[in-house]
Amino acid sequence: MHDGDLIELDITGIAHGGVFVGRHEGRVVFVSDTLPGERVRARLTDTRKKAFWRAEAVEVVDAAPERRPHVWRSADIDVDPAERVGGAEFGHIELSHQRALKERVVREAMERVGRLELPVDVRAAGDADDRESVDGTGWRTRVSLHVDDEGRVGAYAARSHRVIETPDLPLATEAVARTAAEVRAGARPGRIDLVQPADGRVRVLPRPEGERSSAAPEVVEERVGDRAFRVDVGGFWQVHRLAARTLTSLVTAELVASVGELDPEATHLDLYGGVGLFAATLAEVGGASTRVISVESDPRATEHAGENLAEWVGARAETARVDRYVQTLASTASARELQRLERGVVLLDPPRAGAGRPAVEAIAALSPSAIVYVACDPVALARDLALFAELGYRSERGIRGVDLFPNSHHVEAVTVLRR
Repeated sequence: MHDGDLIELDITGIAHGGVFVGRHEGRVVFVSDTLPGERVRARLTDTRKKAFWRAEAVEVVDAAPERRPHVWRSADIDVDPAERVGGAEFGHIELSHQRALKERVVREAMERVGRLELPVDVRAAGDADDRESVDGTGWRTRVSLHVDDEGRVGAYAARSHRVIETPDLPLATEAVARTAAEVRAGARPGRIDLVQPADGRVRVLPRPEGERSSAAPEVVEERVGDRAFRVDVGGFWQVHRLAARTLTSLVTAELVASVGELDPEATHLDLYGGVGLFAATLAEVGGASTRVISVESDPRATEHAGENLAEWVGARAETARVDRYVQTLASTASARELQRLERGVVLLDPPRAGAGRPAVEAIAALSPSAIVYVACDPVALARDLALFAELGYRSERGIRGVDLFPNSHHVEAVTVLRR
């Protein structure tokens, strides 16, 4: 068979990355825009490998009971796959079933990649006072639109860099979606970022190709409860309007359940610390005299972290690569400081690729009392947890997932490791 051929497939599984699994004459076929329990007609898109092929669903022959009309009309099954927008791979699946599938992806990553059997649960963002929308829309406070050489403004098509002009942005907040509709005229090729910080006003940040702004970035405030965090308007902050509050609450709950009170004599580390969100979480759990070091490679984020942690006299922010910083700390710290680190907690929130062996080994060499791992990629998490397990650290309570990206395949997870 060749690329472009049509085949019918029974979908039996799900793979990491928002694709699903069928088989054709014994060969695995990864298929988009379907879900387990369906029979679909699919067009082959990549038949180069002997082990597996890739395809895109073009018609549902037998629908699963969990299928619903796609929340983003521009990504629905009856749209030509070449014209379907990306970023909402699960938008055709009932929200509760999306979370069940994400639990399955995390669990299977633990089993297959990490060789670990751990309980997994995935919950919605928010709480009783402010819950997720019933269909998982209206949550993105940060959106990037792309502008091609023809002046088209929109989202990329799935798995490509082709710009699709879309009339709506259902995953965005109402204010971001409304602003997006107003910025399309006269845009230059490149990118347009839309950012809605805590004050509710949407900022428009043009990013023309080949140009770098020389102007100082605007500094905005984001809020978690009563606490304000300073961050560059284009700097990193979680995109879901409830994400920071949900994650800090989850980290606090898991840390207290696993560790109890933090040792008042200990030194704690917040690695890949950004503007200090989780360093502040550790400090709030520990109290006014908490010693916590936030480590981040971006100097602007570190600068803001120092400001955001100013109320804790024992807190500081360092600009460094995490693996090098921790390795240096282990070799240069005094005996007294090493004892404090052994009594402390290390929290890490690495990028999508994970921490990797050098950082994991350096963290374990400090022998902290507990390690809190916040992850945005289940496969990278599984790899790192397998490394930590080799070094004596294992999860006691399992993986607590939170659905910060409804209608997409992404999921955030938190786990606490103890020696």
